[in-house]
Amino acid sequence: MEHMKGLHHLHLRKRASGGLEPFPARTPWKRLLDKAVLGVGVIGPLASIPQVLKIYLTQDATGLSGISWGIWALLDIPWIAYGLVHRERPIIVAYSLWLTVNSLVFIGALMYGDGLF
Repeated sequence: MEHMKGLHHLHLRKRASGGLEPFPARTPWKRLLDKAVLGVGVIGPLASIPQVLKIYLTQDATGLSGISWGIWALLDIPWIAYGLVHRERPIIVAYSLWLTVNSLVFIGALMYGDGLF
């Protein structure tokens, strides 16, 4: 356990601060990165809106794999839970939006497509 002695101090500091960095971050670079990640988390799902609109306006989801979109929707749920547990707003926002988009495409693929596959 000799190699662990140096980590003990870091562990105590983490426990004292809850292991969290302050938000907003103290350095300009980290503040910019915090904002950028939140922006990317919103822009990504918004980029899928044309797909959702195409499915529901044309009532055609031919060629879309319902099972893929359904799995992607299910995989968003653990990320949302992780974000809630760790109080990570960018993760909560991004994956809640992804869950909405992926679920809409999944439902559209089932309604207007070739089924699950």
